[in-house]
Amino acid sequence: MKLCVFYCANCLDAEALRQVAVQSGTEELTTVSLPCSGKVNLLYLVKAFEKGADGVILVTCGQGDCHFLEGNLRAKKRAEAVDELLAEIGLGRGRMRLVRNQDPNGVQPIVDEIKHLKESIEGRR
Repeated sequence: MKLCVFYCANCLDAEALRQVAVQSGTEELTTVSLPCSGKVNLLYLVKAFEKGADGVILVTCGQGDCHFLEGNLRAKKRAEAVDELLAEIGLGRGRMRLVRNQDPNGVQPIVDEIKHLKESIEGRR
């Protein structure tokens, strides 16, 4: 299973993502660092699916913790738009997920979301 994680560099680092990959047992985990989750473009998210990702996770800062004030709110709207697009083209909802990282040192919510996403996708096959 191929997953892609876009993440805000202000709330997560590469070392933490290595922990995520190990703890989630994901075979192929591509990571994309963003200066702010609000900088993610719809096309980047869609392109991940075009390149073969089974699921995409967007990790944002916690509510009210965005360094750029509203980046995580913009990211949420974009993730919702991609989820809607996936439903329209027949891939179904739920392959695009958003995780608000409340604890910069804690990766468990991300690991849990990856596991839920994998179970959801495998259940559809």
